Amino acid sequence: MLAEIRGRSQVTIPADIVKKLGISEGDKFDITEKDGGIFLCPVVVYPKDKIAKIAKLIQNAEGETAKQTAFESVEDMFADMGIDI
Repeated sequence: MLAEIRGRSQVTIPADIVKKLGISEGDKFDITEKDGGIFLCPVVVYPKDKIAKIAKLIQNAEGETAKQTAFESVEDMFADMGIDI
C-alpha cells in the first residue's frame, strides 16, 4: 500500500490496517527507524500513579509467595486444605 506524507509530517494509515489492529484516535505508538524503514508499534501508556499501585501489588504478592507451601502432588495440596478426595 502506498501512503503519502502530508503537512506536519503526517501519514494516513490505511483503513483496513486500522480496523485489523483495532487502532483508534488517541492511540499511542513507539516509532523507530531501522535500516531505512520506519516502524510503528502500538503501545499502552499508564499513568505513573497506576504503575505505582501495580508495583505495590506485585511487591505484596512476592512477600506472600514466600509463606506458601510447595506440595509434591495435588492430593497433598487437597489434604492440606482438609479436602478428602
